[in-house]
Amino acid sequence: MNDPLAISRRYFVDRCTGLSLGAMALGALGREAGGAAAVQGGETPPQLGIADLPHFQPKAKSVIFLTQSGGPSQIELFDQKPDLHKWAGTELPESVRKGQRLTTMTANQKQLVKPAATRFYRSKGGATVGEWLPHTAGVADELCFIKSMCTEEINHAPAMTKLLTGNQIAGRPSIGAWVSYGLGSTNRNLPEYLVLISKMQRPSDQPLYDHYWGSGFLPSRYQGVKLRNAKEPVLYLRDPEGMPRALRRDLLDGLGELNAQHLQEKGDPEIATRIRQYEMAFRMQSSVPELTDLSGEPEEVFELYGPDSRRPGSYAANCILARRLVERGVRFVQLVHPDWDHHSRLTSWCTARCRDTDQASAALVLDLKRRGLLEDTLVVWGGEFGRGVAGQGKWDSPEAGRDHHPRCFTMWLAGGGVKSGFTYGATDDFSYNVAENPVQVRDLHATILHQLGVEHERFGYRFQGLDFRLTGVEPARVVREVLA
Repeated sequence: MNDPLAISRRYFVDRCTGLSLGAMALGALGREAGGAAAVQGGETPPQLGIADLPHFQPKAKSVIFLTQSGGPSQIELFDQKPDLHKWAGTELPESVRKGQRLTTMTANQKQLVKPAATRFYRSKGGATVGEWLPHTAGVADELCFIKSMCTEEINHAPAMTKLLTGNQIAGRPSIGAWVSYGLGSTNRNLPEYLVLISKMQRPSDQPLYDHYWGSGFLPSRYQGVKLRNAKEPVLYLRDPEGMPRALRRDLLDGLGELNAQHLQEKGDPEIATRIRQYEMAFRMQSSVPELTDLSGEPEEVFELYGPDSRRPGSYAANCILARRLVERGVRFVQLVHPDWDHHSRLTSWCTARCRDTDQASAALVLDLKRRGLLEDTLVVWGGEFGRGVAGQGKWDSPEAGRDHHPRCFTMWLAGGGVKSGFTYGATDDFSYNVAENPVQVRDLHATILHQLGVEHERFGYRFQGLDFRLTGVEPARVVREVLA
């Protein structure tokens, strides 16, 4: 340098420490993530979560949450009640209803019993699955059904918020964010938590809110990253026209140094997030196109998942992507399929959602199993609540539907150390109340965390002076009866 006083910050740090500020910051971040690997050349190791996790040997390494948004009808799909026809068109007995809350859509009409519109298959293990889900019925002996799920929320947004965050009020971290924060990922080129939303073939009026996969009060790096069904799966990932790759690398190194200085001065964890996410975005420029290119999948895979699997963004195509993600070590994958909200035209509306999802959901289980992935991948299928036994509208009309019902509904699990060909819990003769072994949403969360090697009571985050947990402050239990 000609001017001895014109010593840049970068020159000083490089000469005095042998490391750039960006490398120093990334090294600190690597130590925070578990310190499993040295940081070289501006690269970070896989994010290994917080130091004391897992608490014990996990049964599952990854979770695929097949979120069916809108409230699938357990009465048509899983919870066979063959004697309901005896009550058809009669008013639901008060001894069954017990004054339970109804939505404003049916509170002023008589609660007239509408029997199931389907016949049922029975698996070798005794599980009952409605005829609208023939492929699911075909893999029923690989699944673990929980027929006694229950919640308190009766409307979609609070119920789905609770299913995915543990609380009906928005602002808490989603379950995927908790898992991402606690356990991290074994793939340094992809985020720990990815979200795939079905591209519907018809307009959908059901809102899906970002807080369903948000990070809440956790650092924002733990929120779910949406893979869009578009030319650019992740927005702003591509380099601008005319920017060479090497120039992009230099730009990120410079930004890393500036952000590292700012981090040292302010101590704001969001600055650390910014450094991480710049680096992740750089690596995702190659990993995401490779991930989303299904052209290398053999023909029999598309046949397994069904004809819709060739349509980018479909639920079936997203199921293939979910398998590809867990193959690459992604910790939590969430698929979201909307429009299960059948207040009318039950026999056409619900069957359409079944056609969208049935074959692909079953294929995902089979595909994971034949690849040796099901054993350590926990698959969860379900919505925020179920449907009521009373018909909405004229109960015996083709236009009739079913209203929301939080007091009992069905979800299924597969792989990840849960029992196969097993049914847990039961409802009353009207599929209106839980009769045996109620499972709250917080119990489901505790069980998912347990299969990942996490004790829910020991896993929390301090925010504004309070210790928060996914399972909250009310008693929650691991549903050990469903574990293999």
